[in-house]
Amino acid sequence: MTFYILGIGNRKPNFTEVQQQYIANTTIFSGGNRHYELVKNHLPEQHQWIPIQSPMSQVFESYEKADESIVVFASGNPLFYGFSNTLKQKYPDAEIITTSYFSSIQLLATATNSNSNHLHTISVHGRNWNALDSVLIQQKELIGVLTDAKKTPAAIAQRMLEYGYTNYEILIGEDIEGTQEQFYELTLPEASKMEFHPLNCLILKKKYHRIIDFGIKDLDFEGLYNRPNMITKMPIRLTTLHFLEILNCDTLWDIGFCTGSISIEAKLKNPDATIIAFEKRAECKEIIIANQKCFGVPGIQKVMGDFFEQDLSQYLKPAAIFIGGHGGRLVELCARILPFLLPETTIVINAVKEKSVRLFKEGCANIGYEITEESTILLDHHNPITLLKAKSMKNHR
Repeated sequence: MTFYILGIGNRKPNFTEVQQQYIANTTIFSGGNRHYELVKNHLPEQHQWIPIQSPMSQVFESYEKADESIVVFASGNPLFYGFSNTLKQKYPDAEIITTSYFSSIQLLATATNSNSNHLHTISVHGRNWNALDSVLIQQKELIGVLTDAKKTPAAIAQRMLEYGYTNYEILIGEDIEGTQEQFYELTLPEASKMEFHPLNCLILKKKYHRIIDFGIKDLDFEGLYNRPNMITKMPIRLTTLHFLEILNCDTLWDIGFCTGSISIEAKLKNPDATIIAFEKRAECKEIIIANQKCFGVPGIQKVMGDFFEQDLSQYLKPAAIFIGGHGGRLVELCARILPFLLPETTIVINAVKEKSVRLFKEGCANIGYEITEESTILLDHHNPITLLKAKSMKNHR
């Protein structure tokens, strides 16, 4: 299979001689309906048009029936969150030749005189919030965002305000190069209340750096009512993150999240990590959400209810597990997580009672794990805390 992917702008294109040759050498063309209106006068009279629309399975089926090369028209730079990448993934052995145009983010950066050296671009177009959450937590200086019909500029501004990222302003371009082209420089509250042309993209511009402590003070967290000590203390918390190898962790299970302090600090240290936080007490859901908003940490997946009753197969397997609560069933908990462990999964617990230390070691031994690190920390006037880290015996040795 051979594809020629031609990037075009939001206006009738002036094709190069090479692009004209690609068009002249085939009769099969593809693209969105908007692209067809822009290029139809350049196509041969007898041509086949394969519209790119849902379901994509039908589009690919049409491609696979083609007996000659296919010219695909795509917006901007097809190699930048574009259709060339889609085809490369679908047809790794196909010949794919791409000629690019400017991306919409490039055009917006130029129109707003933005320094593209500092530009970090992500896409939420047909995707979840993860990429945006990550760059916000990192507080990148200049963030380009490709939007869609649901994750609009208003929805993005509302999410940023919800998590306290008022240190950004927003630059928006709508219908760039089109007849309704318009550019805006707005505050987040202004953008959160506006509607924009469906063809839009935006740049988030940081005005100042939001200060969030490396090691959040215990009293800054909202906690359980009348139970101020029900939180992993800051020095213990940071040591726990070290034991969890959080900087190298792609998925963390936080079992018994309570206030969410471990999950929140883990996400701050590794914004790209997937954090799945489990908790039995219903009142803790509001607490973790409040703490997430306070410290600017979106994107923690919360699972409420008894951990032993959850269908764990629906979640990503963890690279690390923190046991913050076990309801007196520690040996049983180790057995419960066994089917979902990866070869290198790390398990960490902070134990106050000697019985918990003993039962954790027993539970680990039952599943082929051994203690690789153990530290006891006495903090102020609190009881000593024993931190234990376990790894698979098979893979550790």
